[in-house]
Amino acid sequence: METLLIAVGSFVGFIVAYHTYGKWLAHKIFGLDPNAKVPSAELEDGVDFVPTKKEVIFGHHFTSIAGTGPIVGPAIAVFWGWLPALIWVVFGSIFIGAVHDFGALVISLRNRGQTVGEVAGRLISPRARLLFLLILFAALTVVLAIFGLVIATIFAQYPESVLSVWIEIPIAVLIGYHVYKRGGGLLIPSLVALGVLYLCIYIGVYHFEIKPFGENAIVVWTLILMAYCFIASILPVWTLLQPRDYINSHQLMVALALLVGGLLVACVSGKADLFASAPPVAENLPAGAPPVWPFLFITIACGAISGFHCLVSSGTSSKQLESEVDAQYVGYGAMLLEGALAVIVILACCAGVGMGVTDGGAELTGIEAWHTKYDPNGSWAGFGLTQKVAAFVDGGANFIETLGIPLEMAVGIVAVLVASFAATTLDTATRLQRYVVQEIGSTIKIKPLTDKYAATAFAVILGASMAMVPGPKGALGTGGLLLWPLFGATNQLLAGLAFMVIVFYLWRRNKPIWFAAIPMAIMLIMPAWALSWQLFNENTGWLVADDNKNYLLGSIGIGTLCLQIWVVIEGVLLLPRSRGVLEEMLPPLETAS
Repeated sequence: METLLIAVGSFVGFIVAYHTYGKWLAHKIFGLDPNAKVPSAELEDGVDFVPTKKEVIFGHHFTSIAGTGPIVGPAIAVFWGWLPALIWVVFGSIFIGAVHDFGALVISLRNRGQTVGEVAGRLISPRARLLFLLILFAALTVVLAIFGLVIATIFAQYPESVLSVWIEIPIAVLIGYHVYKRGGGLLIPSLVALGVLYLCIYIGVYHFEIKPFGENAIVVWTLILMAYCFIASILPVWTLLQPRDYINSHQLMVALALLVGGLLVACVSGKADLFASAPPVAENLPAGAPPVWPFLFITIACGAISGFHCLVSSGTSSKQLESEVDAQYVGYGAMLLEGALAVIVILACCAGVGMGVTDGGAELTGIEAWHTKYDPNGSWAGFGLTQKVAAFVDGGANFIETLGIPLEMAVGIVAVLVASFAATTLDTATRLQRYVVQEIGSTIKIKPLTDKYAATAFAVILGASMAMVPGPKGALGTGGLLLWPLFGATNQLLAGLAFMVIVFYLWRRNKPIWFAAIPMAIMLIMPAWALSWQLFNENTGWLVADDNKNYLLGSIGIGTLCLQIWVVIEGVLLLPRSRGVLEEMLPPLETAS
């Protein structure tokens, strides 16, 4: 029952936080105004700026920020024990991650839908704008490469998921046409689409596994996904992005209901026991594992706080909200729901796995089952992407099986959930990278990069090229893993810099800043500390360890630290003279003659 109490306590905490702390931020700090002009109406173009109801934007926003982040991160972090991971997810989501997402969304809403990088140019300095854009560009390049690999890996490992993920795309296009061109409703068609999705899971599990491309499956799937991203990211948001993400939001609700229901049954029946399945704090770690402090804070990003979220808030969601007051529901609320998902992942990877796994023909339960996924005598480097995903899929499927659903069907449900979320993040990231490339092209005066199609092609080709090069083990199509060790720290440094923008926005308006300044300090110090450890640790440091030197990662890591220090210095020099001084306002919009 302790497992159930932990789950219920976490969920209740998120609900209370939304109606107290979130409400305080919305009304007392940001002063959301239902009559304020919003970018979706002011700049409506039918492509990127489209006024949309908050329920639809919530689906897009949540599925875009979630992806596999709140799955992979917690699945790794429980190596250190489930208690540190749980504490960081719950309190990080409420006081850091949700504030970050909400603040970035509001600031973008009040700056014509500009990204935080663009806004930083006026709030801090023009140099800060370019530095921000370069960091965004680097982070999104890795996202494109690695998320393409994640989906391709799921398709190869769980072929029963392929049909469901791809059938969703034409259905979403039809729904978008039905809603925006024919004036039809959205809820009923999306629920019908959800039913088709689950029917396809059944077909994929029992009748029609798709296993093309043989040994080259990951490479070919990655290329197909990149081609899809090009098309999806240049289409108007209403044709595919919004309806598919709305369908996926329903899929999440169903999957979460199944997982929570299965958890309830498993706890009441005594099958799930968190304390007997995994250590609260691990005493023995695999060889080569980094210390929990500060690496917990960069390992669990999505689910607690992620710099990528400020790009979604200020890159796509701010261009679609039809009212400023919807920002709390979308920005703060979606992050808390992601925290709830991360809690479920932690419990699935510990109590769920402990319910039973098959290893070499033997049925194992409890801590022995958990050690098949998290062997303290194994190697940290050996715990790869496949194992991370499998820990959640297997543990989550064990929960769902207690509801009377066959295990193979439960595995299919969880695998499709993971693949669908990764796909929504992938094409949203491509659209965001297009914006960043266009902004960089405008800043450094490279006119071809300001074109939508050229910028998208540049983003996709670069991401595909990164993905296609041989990775750490020499396998084609795994190149994103080369830079993956840098992504955790870079992504979280981006969150710290986004908090700088929020702090300066409030500081210039004589608003309280403590609630943002404290998280800003945490998210600047912890990632810099972790990155410094990766660079200079005597046993494994990229620049100093005799048997682990990696000058590619080392040089990029040093460059990232230098960029961060530069931006922080810019901010420190400006802070004393910017209190109460509003930034330069945006030029007036051109009016049609």
